[in-house]
Amino acid sequence: MELAEEKYMSLTTFRKAGTPVASPVWVVDLGDNKVGFYTSSGSGKAKRLAHTSKVIVQPSDSRGRVKDGTKPIAATAELVTGDQLAQITTKIKAKYGYFTKITKLLGKIGGIIKRNRIPYADRGVVITLPASD
Repeated sequence: MELAEEKYMSLTTFRKAGTPVASPVWVVDLGDNKVGFYTSSGSGKAKRLAHTSKVIVQPSDSRGRVKDGTKPIAATAELVTGDQLAQITTKIKAKYGYFTKITKLLGKIGGIIKRNRIPYADRGVVITLPASD
């Protein structure tokens, strides 16, 4: 199964010291060996991607547990806004439907409780996968 056809993927980004941090994310196909998802500009993922484009992706479940029989894929990632973010948002809404509204609501409630509101889905991430042989 292609990575873009998966419901979730584990995204591993790297701290400045090189420590890996894995997070489960939704995934949509962007064509040309690219997949994408959206995130908040205030998220740890976005902050880590601001200093290195190196990532590792792998199919996973909603908790980020990688799927048996799959292999990690070294790739590069780029934070995007504007038309590219709009394209990712449209594809995510088409693939995940009402779950997008639920996660937005849960994010808003969590921000109120934690007194740390961060924007919801204001950055896109485009991941360029290696060309398949």
